[in-house]
Amino acid sequence: MLASPLCTPAVLRLRSGCLCVALVAGVLAGCSSPPVADPDHVQEIEEWREARVKRLQSETGWLTLVGLHWLEPGENRFGTDKDNEVVLPEGTAPGLVGTFVLEDGRVRVRAESGVGLTLAEEPVTERPLASDHDGPPDILRVRDLHLYVIQRGERIGIRVKDSNSPVLRDFHGLDYFPVDTRYRMQLPFQRYESAREISIPSVLGTSEPSLALGFVEFELEGRQWTLVPVVSDADDRDLFFIFGDLTNGKETYGAGRFVYGELGDDDTVSLDFNKSYNPPCVFTPFATCPLPPPENRLTLRILAGERTYSAH
Repeated sequence: MLASPLCTPAVLRLRSGCLCVALVAGVLAGCSSPPVADPDHVQEIEEWREARVKRLQSETGWLTLVGLHWLEPGENRFGTDKDNEVVLPEGTAPGLVGTFVLEDGRVRVRAESGVGLTLAEEPVTERPLASDHDGPPDILRVRDLHLYVIQRGERIGIRVKDSNSPVLRDFHGLDYFPVDTRYRMQLPFQRYESAREISIPSVLGTSEPSLALGFVEFELEGRQWTLVPVVSDADDRDLFFIFGDLTNGKETYGAGRFVYGELGDDDTVSLDFNKSYNPPCVFTPFATCPLPPPENRLTLRILAGERTYSAH
């Protein structure tokens, strides 16, 4: 059997801990067995990746996020003029589009005459706005901009997306680890006796309580590992895993990655780390990404899914 390029005599002299053993065992300080994949699994992952890129490139995808403005109580004027409280990107809208009014934790918008502000293709004069805390938010549009209200804890802000953003224009795809079937798993869901709240930190320096129904255990590198997913409600079958691992800050984004698992009727979770993906913060400083809770910080390398993003 030929030696792995990572386990040549020269490399062994440089990496004193690297054992070159012809075993189908995991990763040993730089000596890893090659990825394993079957054609059907590769096709499934390629289709998933195509759908992911399509969502990113949509006119309201994460590549279009160009602004986040936290509102102050009372009136907040918005437009491209520099003296507005909410300053939109230069050349993207009239100087004064209108005013966001924040009162008692709710936002309403008042538009200036003739600026072309719409909601669901209908002209807007003055109306209340639903935030993303209420479900799908009301999305305002002016020219190529989309604006909507977000709530993070006690803070309420306006998220701005531009379907002609430079990040979208310069996007040339994502980088991935090779598909590896060893990272596709069917796992029993270990339910808690009762649902509980866990604290999910964010890049804003805040924490949000999130609902957790249980956890999964899996084996990699000869060890058992645990991950706790969060859900939107007790009936949710899409389990959201926010996890960190030892590739973060090197091969992958420094603040961790996301992956969804599907909860079956038999309480079995379909989890495939080949579908791990980067938080939107990898593309823009204006996202409000959650971070892995302590329960989900793994001390191993997950060599599957998206690698870190860099504009080409």
